[in-house]
Amino acid sequence: MKIGIFGGSFNPPHMGHINAIQTVAKKMGLNKVHVIPAAQNPLKTPVEGPSAEQRLELTKLAFAQYGETYFVDDQELKRGGMSYTIDTIMNLRKTYEASDLYLIVGADKFEELSQWKDYSKILAETNLVVTTRPGYDMPESLDEMPGYLKPLVADFDFNFIELTTGRSIQFITLRDIEISSSEVRKWLRSGKPVEQYLPLAVETYIKEHKLYRNLGDRIGDYTKFTEFCANVLFANKGINVLGYDLRKITAPSEFALIASGTSTRHATAMAENIVIAVKEEFNVHPQSVEGVDEGRWVLVDYGTLIIHVFYDFVRLEYGLENLWRQGTVLPLKDPYVGKQQ
Repeated sequence: MKIGIFGGSFNPPHMGHINAIQTVAKKMGLNKVHVIPAAQNPLKTPVEGPSAEQRLELTKLAFAQYGETYFVDDQELKRGGMSYTIDTIMNLRKTYEASDLYLIVGADKFEELSQWKDYSKILAETNLVVTTRPGYDMPESLDEMPGYLKPLVADFDFNFIELTTGRSIQFITLRDIEISSSEVRKWLRSGKPVEQYLPLAVETYIKEHKLYRNLGDRIGDYTKFTEFCANVLFANKGINVLGYDLRKITAPSEFALIASGTSTRHATAMAENIVIAVKEEFNVHPQSVEGVDEGRWVLVDYGTLIIHVFYDFVRLEYGLENLWRQGTVLPLKDPYVGKQQ
């Protein structure tokens, strides 16, 4: 028996998820797939959205029409806290042999697998199926393998890697419209049509429960909110903190903040401190956070306000301020100038 493991936040579940797992199930001949919503991904910053219970219900609705092959498994939500894949695998190992398990991950997750808890044990307790997009360059030699994987490679041929652990890795190319949950959330909040990306039952549930609404009702005055976030940047020694009112020009948001850090670590820390401060003051998470892993350009999206935190040298490369020249520069002042911090 072949058992698939397909985890994710499913915030919300969309047709990309469904296409991916159906393609893998067909090509790999999977008898059953455990679709597992995560409680909290340890490698992701929490974002604004439905409760864990609502995400579970959305996931059940998304897969309900596709038969008993797809089992929505709530074990990580019941366990709570950070969701570590190895814990889920070892729980499933109580029922299945390691040779029968197939963990399904995207190519981006495959590249960063060494950041996962007990990744070497994962590669001993389950096989791996890596989904890729057309154009993805699959490794053609040992030198092209991710560094963490090289010591574990016993043999490989085209899209199949045999591991010294007795397990295997197989690459499967998906051919569908590329879409992400973060894009769907943005479109839902802006009122854009999403019917081609969501199962009807999922879209109906979202509308009935008024999920993914614009954050404006909870934040209120975005001019003051922008000033609040700027003060967090000032407090964390942000360099050249500038704010813009972009309502009179065409831009992705009505307000923007930009600041620099002295290092990638500094840039990431400033973005994380904004998320913490806003949660404490306004009780909201951002709609999305991007770039935290690298820290070169971290984007924190609160809908009407988007905050860009750069490593200083990278900021010069992109020159975002040039795109906003026709906007209005906000009169931000560093409240900590001349004060002991």
